[in-house]
Amino acid sequence: MGSSRGGFPCHYMPVASSVRERLSKFSMARLRVDLTPWHGSRDFRILVISGSVFYLGGMVGYVALPYQLYQLTHSNFAVGAMGLVTIAPLVVFGLYGGALADHVDRRKMLIGTGIAQVVICALLLSNTLLTNPQVWLIYVCGGLNAIATSLQRPSRDALFPRVVKHEEMPAAVTLNALTLQVGQLAGPALGGVLVATVGVAWAFSVELAGLVVATLLFLRLRPYKTSEHSMPPSLRAIGEGITYAFRRRDLLGTYAVDMVGMFLAMPIVLFPAFATEVLQEPKLLGLLYSAEAIGAMVATLTSGWARRVHHHGRAVVLATITWGASVGIAGLAPNIWFAIALFAVAGGADMISGLFRAVIWNQTIPDEMRGRLAGIEMLSYSLGPLGGQSRSGLVADLTSVRTSIVSGGVLCVAGVVATAVWLRDFWGYDARTDEHAVRERELRTAS
Repeated sequence: MGSSRGGFPCHYMPVASSVRERLSKFSMARLRVDLTPWHGSRDFRILVISGSVFYLGGMVGYVALPYQLYQLTHSNFAVGAMGLVTIAPLVVFGLYGGALADHVDRRKMLIGTGIAQVVICALLLSNTLLTNPQVWLIYVCGGLNAIATSLQRPSRDALFPRVVKHEEMPAAVTLNALTLQVGQLAGPALGGVLVATVGVAWAFSVELAGLVVATLLFLRLRPYKTSEHSMPPSLRAIGEGITYAFRRRDLLGTYAVDMVGMFLAMPIVLFPAFATEVLQEPKLLGLLYSAEAIGAMVATLTSGWARRVHHHGRAVVLATITWGASVGIAGLAPNIWFAIALFAVAGGADMISGLFRAVIWNQTIPDEMRGRLAGIEMLSYSLGPLGGQSRSGLVADLTSVRTSIVSGGVLCVAGVVATAVWLRDFWGYDARTDEHAVRERELRTAS
């Protein structure tokens, strides 16, 4: 008999090694991103590529705009007030844009609103090139862009269930998120470098280029006409969408949990002051913005496990609690690297929450309601952060930047727990047995 190590004969070692290799491969396969929607749908590829280009430019501008406002006003509240300016357009045109998406060719909506975004960004760039940029014009452009985005986003979101198979939705949501995260990761880093070296105007130029490319890609989509029985945009049509959403407590849970979490713990508006005045690291501002995208990308690349999760409501609740806790601890950071790590964890948690919310939406909502519900969804994941920016800026000006971030995290955890207790049906949601998910699965299979 051969010698042994730890009591096991050596001739067993190759067998054990082979078993370990198979287990390792099995584990990696369970985590690996599913590329099936990418290979199977041309229009899906167009949507995700245009989205990644759009976000790359958009995230550069996302750094530049608050930086410019802070440099012109030296007020955290003035930066956060951009959220207040965009709230009304998001509400009104988000709902109207959703109704339009259920009645007109969604491809035409993407092209028309893309052109509008190009014009608005060009105006913002022109203002930046003035000797004395006008603060009021920055807010006007922010409001106009909110209108264009509100009209565009429901049509884009409503297209995804049309271009991929029903059972591929978790993978499609993951792939879409991954490509957007490439832009979200590279955009803030590039934006931070640009504003620190060559100026804000170059950052807005990059954003403008991204909008032009994305709009040109929309031209390559197939037409997606709606049902001949669709209802024209009206208050009645919008009201039907709102009523449908609030009667379904599973949908209500996706909106409420996210809005509570984002409103109470949205610290991004404080990043310029947090990096420059609190942590004394202005050169790393872009990396601070990128931290959440880094965490989100890691979560996405290892999200193969998500297709085996069926209690999506619980996943959303637990992920949002993790988001709030991470943000709150980040507010206590002794240095910027500690903060970056915690914000990365928060970004990963937010990605997981968004993944399961999107799966619930795309697997349970009828196509004839998809545009209107997409408008409501956009409001839920837009109003929370926008209101949260204003809350964070105001609390920071009244107290301190650290107090604003920490208190937001604590309130987020408490608020999400309370919401989950209130919406027990959301906590118990199971995609295998939910009547709406079962119906849509049967309809898509039959078609």
